[in-house]
Amino acid sequence: MEKVVVSVLLSGVLGAVLLVVGLFLGFSAMSGREKSSAFECGFDPMGSSRVPFSLRFFLLAVIFVVFDVEIVLLFPAVLVVGGPLMWLGGCLMLLVFLLLLFVGVIHEWREGSLEWES
Repeated sequence: MEKVVVSVLLSGVLGAVLLVVGLFLGFSAMSGREKSSAFECGFDPMGSSRVPFSLRFFLLAVIFVVFDVEIVLLFPAVLVVGGPLMWLGGCLMLLVFLLLLFVGVIHEWREGSLEWES
């Protein structure tokens, strides 16, 4: 019990110290015109660094993240162990999950969100 209290206290102190150091370094590093300007391979910036990027690219990135996380959720399906009934139930749940993924991809495809050009 003592070790747990010491480790929690040490973690809290270490986190607070790192927070203070990070705040101090962050305030001192953001000074000056050169630090706040865009860097383009050593050349002067050719335009504003605050140009809006394509909403389609953002949507495609969000779709990628969603499906990437869903694929990670498939990894525990490999670890289905137990009796035949548990194995059958695990396979059925995996098939339902894959069906939902497939329906999502078809919906995004028909909506046109996966089209890179346009």
